[in-house]
Amino acid sequence: MKFVKLLLVLLVSSYFIYYVNSYTEWHFLDYVNLIFHEAGHTIFFFLGNFFRVLSGSWFQMLLPLIITLYFFWDQQFVSGSICLMWFGQNIINVSIYIKDAIVMQLPLLGGDSVIHDWNYILNELGLLHLAPNIASIFYYCGIIFIMIGILSAVYFAIKNYEKESSMQTYL
Repeated sequence: MKFVKLLLVLLVSSYFIYYVNSYTEWHFLDYVNLIFHEAGHTIFFFLGNFFRVLSGSWFQMLLPLIITLYFFWDQQFVSGSICLMWFGQNIINVSIYIKDAIVMQLPLLGGDSVIHDWNYILNELGLLHLAPNIASIFYYCGIIFIMIGILSAVYFAIKNYEKESSMQTYL
C-alpha cells in the first residue's frame, strides 16, 4: 500500500508534466474546470457585470486553491500537493483564455453570441494591448505551482513511505 501512493504521485505528476507540454490541447480536466468557470459566472451574478465576467476565471482558480488549502490544513499533504498541481493547471488554462483576448479565436460556450471574458475584462481596464504579457505571467505562475506541487507530492509520498517502512520494523 505504501508503494501505491508513491506510484500514484508519479503517475499524476507525469500527467501534469504532459499537460505543461500540451497545454493548448483540450484535456479531460478541462471539462471539470469549465464547469467551475461557468459556475463562477452564475454564483457571482449579483456583483455587477464586470465582476460576474471576472468570476468565471476567478472561481475556476479559487476552487482548486481552497481544496488545496483544506488538504494542507487537514495534514493530507500528498492530496494537497496534487491539488496544488491542479491549481497550477487552472492558472495555465486561464492564461490560454487571456492570450486569446485580442484575436478571440477560442470556441466559447454559447457560440458567437457571448462575450469573450478576457477581451471584455482587459478592455474595461484599458489593458487589452498587454494580453500576451499578462497571459505569459499567468502561464509561468501556473508552471511554478505545478512544479511546487510535484516536488512536494514526491517529497511527502517518500516521507510517508519511509515512515510506514520504519514503523513496520518495530512491529
